[in-house]
Amino acid sequence: MLKTPAMKLCILDRDGTINVDRDDYVKTALEWEPLPGALEAIARINHAGWHVVVASNQSGLGRGLFDVAALNAMHAKMHRMLAAVGGRVDAVFYCPHAPEEVCSCRKPAPGLFTQIAERYGVVLAGMPSVGDSARDLVAAQAVGCVPHAVLTGKAAAYRDQPLPATYPAHTVVHADLAAFAEYLVAQG
Repeated sequence: MLKTPAMKLCILDRDGTINVDRDDYVKTALEWEPLPGALEAIARINHAGWHVVVASNQSGLGRGLFDVAALNAMHAKMHRMLAAVGGRVDAVFYCPHAPEEVCSCRKPAPGLFTQIAERYGVVLAGMPSVGDSARDLVAAQAVGCVPHAVLTGKAAAYRDQPLPATYPAHTVVHADLAAFAEYLVAQG
């Protein structure tokens, strides 16, 4: 009897991993700009048989800096730009809360990852998760994902030095999302 293979699922952070992060928050579709090579990297991951989902803190919603319509416009732009290079993100999971709201979905809490596991009916242990900040990877590791840091966004400061101890031990480090995609595809 053939065993059905497990779903190949890759979880990505958004700001600083896929698109340019801003200190004043990405608030509009006009401000949402992909990092060089990031969309092509997602397409490469897709073409290797992986489903890609996004897990993103969007505290700008809770802070009143933009509304859900603006967030949807950002994601519509991302989806259009991905389609133009042959890529796709299957779903976007986001935390709308400000930090002071103390929710279970704001990374470093693992709530977004729990939602992903429930939606897809999978165990996330061993699945790759990519982010630029320690909180992205702490949340991922809490559910058993393999943490991968990209040295873009918040982690760009660590290009020539080891990651600080706030990142999970055994985090795999990549220059950017394109380098991660190359690594993932090479793993088979």
